[in-house]
Amino acid sequence: MGQDVATEVFDRSDRQRYRVKVQRCLDALARMLSQGGFATAPPQIGVEVELNLVDDRLSPAMANSIVLEKLNDPAFTTELGQHNIELNVLPRPLSGSQASELEAELTGSLAAANGKAQDAGATLVMIGMLPTLREEHFKAKWLSKNTRYALLNEKIFAERGEDMVLHMDGPAIPGQRGERLRSSADSILPEAACTSAQLHLQVPPDQFATHWNAAQCLAGVQVAIAANSPFLLGKALWHETRIPLFQQATDTRPQELKNQGVRPRVWFGERWITSIFDLFEENVRYFPGLLPQIDDEDPIEALDSGTAPKLAELRMHNGTIWRWNRPVYDVVDGVPHLRVENRVLPAGPTVVDLVANAAFFYGAQRALAAEERPLWTQMSFQAAEENLYAGARHAFDAQLYWPGIGWVPPDELVLRRLLPMAHEGLRDCKVSDEVRERYLGVIEQRCLAQRTGSTWQRETVARLEERGLSRDAALRGMLARYLELSSANEPVHTWPGL
Repeated sequence: MGQDVATEVFDRSDRQRYRVKVQRCLDALARMLSQGGFATAPPQIGVEVELNLVDDRLSPAMANSIVLEKLNDPAFTTELGQHNIELNVLPRPLSGSQASELEAELTGSLAAANGKAQDAGATLVMIGMLPTLREEHFKAKWLSKNTRYALLNEKIFAERGEDMVLHMDGPAIPGQRGERLRSSADSILPEAACTSAQLHLQVPPDQFATHWNAAQCLAGVQVAIAANSPFLLGKALWHETRIPLFQQATDTRPQELKNQGVRPRVWFGERWITSIFDLFEENVRYFPGLLPQIDDEDPIEALDSGTAPKLAELRMHNGTIWRWNRPVYDVVDGVPHLRVENRVLPAGPTVVDLVANAAFFYGAQRALAAEERPLWTQMSFQAAEENLYAGARHAFDAQLYWPGIGWVPPDELVLRRLLPMAHEGLRDCKVSDEVRERYLGVIEQRCLAQRTGSTWQRETVARLEERGLSRDAALRGMLARYLELSSANEPVHTWPGL
């Protein structure tokens, strides 16, 4: 959830000084974009995976501090809830057989981490939303022991001025009635139910806008074919319930501000862009600072001295605006670079599924960014946003809009149009034929089978309930079987039913 903060107390003058400093960072970024000096190496990719911990009853295990202490590995860090940890994989090129090496590294790291978790009486689960979470797990006492999380919780509720309301309904499980969730929470911990796989792509400044626009075009189909979050608080809701829950769980707006059209901090955006500057400028223009921590560096003075500035305030501010495709500025070994952070995907169900999702995204994004007539000149921004919500709600039953085709189911769109483009994009990135065929083959077979982690979860729970189990028992039975199949690392489209 971003950078740590060094203080627990901010006053009114801090926010005023922070606003001035953020604007100064923005001015420095504008100057850097005009002058150059950013990293322009071949595409570098990175992956973050958020994970859940469960106990022997498959309920959340509030043990991340113990597990992280046993791991003693900087690749693993805390996340918002005490039942969460996060794995950060080192950046690597996209070319060659790097995707296979990524799969091997993820598999090894997760196996080692699970061993340490079991020493602490817990088990790792890589899933978009833990189905055994209950309202009692959303109490503030279960926030991870980190100043940033406590401050975010305090500031979001101070801005909102009232308890958080969780409300959604989703498509019915076959043979059953549709279900509705109406709940409330007095902390931001419902956000901890949303465990994702975040994909990073480092790009030169002159290519950022095309890659970000392409990522926005792909968001709806991404969630439709990779959904893995169908259950929340015992209810069967959206196939990818993370999408509405994340927005509701971090919403600083009371109803009156929503009615006025004030923008949410979990945001798809509102327009196609021509530069990364557009996104950072929108962040500064629309959103007040939540964590107004001031850094000693003057970014303009750093530039004048020939040093790449940290832009600490701008980065802190960016970390409290949760765009589904987020712009990232960073400095490594004194060299600044830019990244697109794709945040729409759930974690799991398996490592091979996760890497296949990444290969599809990077390949299709590259192909879209290289087209002579950009797709986003033929498609409204609103249509791309509506695709995200339709794909998250209905998965393979969605109807998505695509220029030149019209309204089309996700599997047909992938098989007819996007899969060939993904092959082309990966070839263009010099990914090996073996790797390309392996991971895009997983996507092809998943679309042919119309089976995601979400569809498997919903079908399994339905069958267990047909056998007389209660919803709670069915969810635990499903999760136990999910853990077995996930650990075997066979793609979800091959998973048997009960």
